[in-house]
Amino acid sequence: MGFTKENAMIGIIGMGDMGKMINACDKPDSFEDLKKEFDSSQGVTIYPNGHLVSRISDFIIYSVEAGVIDKVVAEYGPSTKVGAIVGGQTSCKAPELSAFDKHLPPDVEIVSCHSLHGPKVNPKGQPLVLIQHRASDESLRFVENVLSCFGSEYVYLTGEMHDRITADTQAVTHAAFLSMGTAWQANKQFPWEISRWVGGIENVKINITLRIYANKWHVYAGLAILNPAAKTQIRQYAESVTDLYKLMIEGRRDELKRRVRDAGAAVFKAGTEGQDLLLKDEVLDRFSLSNRPREDTPPNNHLSLLAIVDCWSKLGIVPYDHMICSTPLFRLWLGVTEYLFRNPDLLDEAIDTAIDDKTFRSDDLEFTFAARAWSDCVSFGDFESYRDRFERIQKYFAPRFPEASKLGNEMMKTILEKTSTGQS
Repeated sequence: MGFTKENAMIGIIGMGDMGKMINACDKPDSFEDLKKEFDSSQGVTIYPNGHLVSRISDFIIYSVEAGVIDKVVAEYGPSTKVGAIVGGQTSCKAPELSAFDKHLPPDVEIVSCHSLHGPKVNPKGQPLVLIQHRASDESLRFVENVLSCFGSEYVYLTGEMHDRITADTQAVTHAAFLSMGTAWQANKQFPWEISRWVGGIENVKINITLRIYANKWHVYAGLAILNPAAKTQIRQYAESVTDLYKLMIEGRRDELKRRVRDAGAAVFKAGTEGQDLLLKDEVLDRFSLSNRPREDTPPNNHLSLLAIVDCWSKLGIVPYDHMICSTPLFRLWLGVTEYLFRNPDLLDEAIDTAIDDKTFRSDDLEFTFAARAWSDCVSFGDFESYRDRFERIQKYFAPRFPEASKLGNEMMKTILEKTSTGQS
């Protein structure tokens, strides 16, 4: 290649949360502000556009939204330095790799990447996907060396495998939490102020919902809308939520119990009841936005959790198969789901509550509406509708983001120590 980790020039096109490195640019109207921000940073040079970054850099990373990747690569790709390596950080690789194939010169190599965690999570030990799409082994080794500073665990996949696994581990997880936030906003609730949302599993629901809505909408929109496998799974989740809710309000206890248990048997291996749970009460109870005692918490039917397992079983997904590529959010969601389904008394309580207790009926109604609305939004490929819906709910919860973010970071750190990628 003619360059090494020590002498290579690294270029970043798109200065998002993950993109502040070496030769870099963003939208033209950000040029002056970025120059001031990085004026005192040694080794970081800000350029007015991607042409200037592309023609001098040996390794170029496109850190832009999946929805605009084709447009950006079409504009700057032809200026790529001869023999350079190009990659991208989008959460959906199909449009990214297609853009690279279409718009990059044939003398350019392609090694894409994707860190499977959010910007506020310590990357050490977290999975980092590398995709050797059109590149020599030497170029792959070079990218490994450059990214070694993160301390992440490399996972080697094709673009197609990446998109299928990220759909399996992220799409429905995000849809569930987005729907929870939508339901709480529709009912004008701040759940930590209400006694029925206190303690244990409820802490995870609240903290992760706020964590997602504190991020940027396009982080989730691109994965959901541009990944065909994600669309299928989000649609199935909405159908599972709807079917289970109908069984609840119609009082069909035996059918609900049979469907829930069959789904649990398909997802959770038989004979594992005695194994350690990923999460336990002492961990779950530690992180609450509420000052109310847990003793006041009534039983919950946990429709969101019952539906996730029903969805997985309908699609033939075994979540443990993807632990090496799982995000922190997915491991957390799997942990609380396992916590419910591998505790027979708690699961029976949830099913009985679903039939006999109307406490959560209005919440479940709005949750069902929300799950179907998010699915429709994704199926129609409507980015603007997605953004409008997301930012409206984001604005509702925004006053609590600083507190929730601090608590959520502590919770994630603690739980990640328990749900490490090496555990199954």
